[in-house]
Amino acid sequence: MSNPRILIYGYGNPGRQDDGLGVFLAEEVEKWARENHLDHIRTETNYQLNIEDAAEIHDADIVIFADASLATEESFRLEKLQPSPRVEFTMHAVDPAFILYLCDTVYGTIPEAYVLHLKGDSYEMYEGLTAKGQKVLKEAFGWICSFLTSKSIPE
Repeated sequence: MSNPRILIYGYGNPGRQDDGLGVFLAEEVEKWARENHLDHIRTETNYQLNIEDAAEIHDADIVIFADASLATEESFRLEKLQPSPRVEFTMHAVDPAFILYLCDTVYGTIPEAYVLHLKGDSYEMYEGLTAKGQKVLKEAFGWICSFLTSKSIPE
């Protein structure tokens, strides 16, 4: 039995302080996966989600969309995602649930998918995370490494 193909998709704007949390998390996971020879884990980053991202996720078994959020009291929260044909116009061009819907519509596959909400503190035009954002990144990175290890099969 092989390991599931896992995609961590971090999105947000690193030039707006904690809005870059998803991007920074994906970059940390990429380094960690490379150092630990976890070739079944890959990452993608972008400022926002677009309809073309259905192509990015269609061959993954598990997808975790990571994004800064004001919608969580905790440092981070994992939410199971279901496909939705509803289009929402928000700060990010397309909702992750709509990307799943497109993936099913175009490719006939729906990966197991989650949104990892990362609690942001400030979204001002400034590069780099706030002190609170750095703490959230550290906590979420520790958690996601454990989560990804539990989803992997030792060789």
